[in-house]
Amino acid sequence: MVVSIIAALLMQQVPEENVDWDKEFGVEERVRDPETGEFPVDPYTQSNDNAGAKPFSSDSLAREFGEQEGIRRIADRLVEVSKEDPRISEIFVSHDMVRLKRTLFEQFCYILNAGCDYTGRDMKTAHTDMGLRKADLNALVENLQFVMREQGIAFAAQNRLLSKLAPMSYDLIER
Repeated sequence: MVVSIIAALLMQQVPEENVDWDKEFGVEERVRDPETGEFPVDPYTQSNDNAGAKPFSSDSLAREFGEQEGIRRIADRLVEVSKEDPRISEIFVSHDMVRLKRTLFEQFCYILNAGCDYTGRDMKTAHTDMGLRKADLNALVENLQFVMREQGIAFAAQNRLLSKLAPMSYDLIER
């Protein structure tokens, strides 16, 4: 028995030295853009229509959210809180957090009429094959409500933004 185990061990091939295993298996290293810090994406048509909702006609809600600076804090904090949320953290593991924070800020800023354009993909394309469930979106909305409360956003203002975001769920939920 011991002899057959030793024979089996001796017959195993020793891996070659100096082999680029990533190259052998077709693994490509993703390199961030030196200016933006984002990973490159396939080309797409940029349009404010991709934001998923029309902006409010007045900029009064943007002021309630603290203009662009306040909106950026909310978008950044929402991503951080959601990455830490055990209910949905797995969704964020393989995503470009730099791009996500930027496009989420742009989306909120555009919808709140705070003077931004949205440069991200449309909601359906951006979330395709993520396997999002209603429970995942509910957790994300809870996190957004938490962050807005944390930032001192009035309840009525929170609800106005959520009313613009809610219809997007039809493009996001896959199962």
